[in-house]
Amino acid sequence: MNVMKIELSWLIQTLWLTFVGIDGGFDNQEPEYDETYSIVILPDYATFPFPSVALPEKVRLAVDAILIAEGAERKEQLASWTADKKQISEHALTLKQIDNGVVIPPSGWKCAKCDKTENLWLNLTDGMILCGRKLWDGSGGNNHAIEHYNETHYPLAVKLGTITSDLEGADVFSYPEDESVTDPLLADHLAFFGIDFSSLQKTEMTTAEKELDQNTNFDWNRIQESGQEVEPVFGPGYTGLTNLGNSCYLAATMQVIFSTHSFCSRYYKNQSLKSAFINAPADPTVDLNMQLTKLAHGLLSGQYSVPAVQNDNVDSSSKTKQEGIRPRMFKAVIAASHPEFSTMRQQDALEFFLHLIDQVERVNASNPEADPARSFKFDIEERLQCPSGKVAYNKRNDYTLSLNIPLDKATNKKELEEFHKMKGQKEAEGKEISSDEIVRPRVPLSDCLNSFSHPEDVQGFYSTALKSRTTAIKTAGLTTFPDYLVLHMRKFVMEAGWVPKKLDVYIDVDDVIDISHMRSKGIQPGEELLPEDGGEEESTKLLPNEDIVSQLASMGFNHLHCQKAAINTSNAGVEEAMNWLLSHMDDPDIDAPVHKEAKNEVDPSKVATLVSFGFDEEIARKALKASGGDIEKATDWIFNPTADVSMADAATSSSAEATLSDGDGS
Repeated sequence: MNVMKIELSWLIQTLWLTFVGIDGGFDNQEPEYDETYSIVILPDYATFPFPSVALPEKVRLAVDAILIAEGAERKEQLASWTADKKQISEHALTLKQIDNGVVIPPSGWKCAKCDKTENLWLNLTDGMILCGRKLWDGSGGNNHAIEHYNETHYPLAVKLGTITSDLEGADVFSYPEDESVTDPLLADHLAFFGIDFSSLQKTEMTTAEKELDQNTNFDWNRIQESGQEVEPVFGPGYTGLTNLGNSCYLAATMQVIFSTHSFCSRYYKNQSLKSAFINAPADPTVDLNMQLTKLAHGLLSGQYSVPAVQNDNVDSSSKTKQEGIRPRMFKAVIAASHPEFSTMRQQDALEFFLHLIDQVERVNASNPEADPARSFKFDIEERLQCPSGKVAYNKRNDYTLSLNIPLDKATNKKELEEFHKMKGQKEAEGKEISSDEIVRPRVPLSDCLNSFSHPEDVQGFYSTALKSRTTAIKTAGLTTFPDYLVLHMRKFVMEAGWVPKKLDVYIDVDDVIDISHMRSKGIQPGEELLPEDGGEEESTKLLPNEDIVSQLASMGFNHLHCQKAAINTSNAGVEEAMNWLLSHMDDPDIDAPVHKEAKNEVDPSKVATLVSFGFDEEIARKALKASGGDIEKATDWIFNPTADVSMADAATSSSAEATLSDGDGS
């Protein structure tokens, strides 16, 4: 019996990049290509072009079904991409339709105002078929559908070619709401214009599919290294990560992570794929250690850092590209149960870094010395001096050093003054500033580092020596220098009315950075510590400034988190507290009671909750201590397969702090 298969042939015509007459300039055009389909009958390899009227209808339908079919992976991506996007339109249930005799045919659609036959939208009020918006790259439609809405204010339209028999994939857009929506009465609205949706087949991408497709396949080189000839590199340590759709935050973070000696040793040099697989639980696909090891071998071995297979029709003079690897399993594991990273939305790289470090620290908790996250960990010491001359010292650890950007230290102030003067003149004339004309402040990194140790006034500090609230002077320094110091530049500042603004600024970084001057000297000879007996006040413990707490809480933040933010920034101000809060939302002890974590106390109510689950009380207490008081993480801790089942000795050793690295600061 002959076997039929479908062969997809790619005919690619390469367009030479042409100089546009400027230094290093290119005409960044995408290569053009045509798609052709053929049906091949085995074993004789008889070939028939497709589409063809000579083919039986059943064959044509089968081929069409295969061409438009979506794999499980694609469906999962779309589900993540659209997970929280589509809501029921407020116009769907009250939509009024005009009975003007319009009957929509099942195929052969064309825009009523131009010759477009793709990207067509049916207005569900009057039955007009019009083309969609013109996209930034010139593709799409001619804006006739949106122009029709501006004239008539008819709210809903459905994209023709996306309507199927189950109506699940139908792309409905609400112009007043400016987003894709769900229309629960779509079947009735279509039937009004004579459309039998049960006989329709999908022939076009939905808006969400096009967004995902463009995001996944976008050539980011078009907006980077502009005008420069960049040579591709291959080999161990030079493996790229394929964009999974808004996943650049993950790719950038993991490339940096696996350039460090600690992670390279832990998951590549000292652990083979075979040993990771043997030590993995029953399902290695959900084991973080297994997925980190697999990712490390993929990035560092060089096995996948090879030129992509080129089609014979591609000109040999075109640039060689690298396919790279797709870290889908790793993303699924590291993002599991996380409300943000589990989506396809763009995320903050710093938040992802802190989340990753937290997860790595947890899975290595039973053996802290082997924890590669320790190479980023360091201690910060704050010194508070009240008007009495007596001092208090507070110590905490962190994985990132958050720095203010002192714009007054910009090295190009003259150029900035000239730019703002020119900008004001152009705005007065109604002209726009081109990107080439923008002048940004240039602030040396050394000044940002100096601002960290610069003395600050702390309002509302309770002095146990004076028995009253006063203004203290705070200075900070590092007591340990990590192997790798991660810097967080606070690019968001608060303007009048507590409106956050993102700074548009350059940070100039020297080739060699010396931070030895930032080392905390600790208590000095002749200094007198503030007394510990504070009466009703909590000794030298800083109380949160209620003005700061209330302003943060009014923005929607948790009240306890706001208190911690104020305390950990020594009540320096709302901006500092908000920056701390945004950087520590995923801390394991973020929900622990204020000051209790310093005594390593455990909330009795949380112990009772775990005991109600059937766990032994002593094990519950140790699990809560090891997980910073978080019930969910404590539960995971108890079931952690790397820990001893008894938890008796493992929890104690796990909660013990391993010795931190301490360099010389240069």
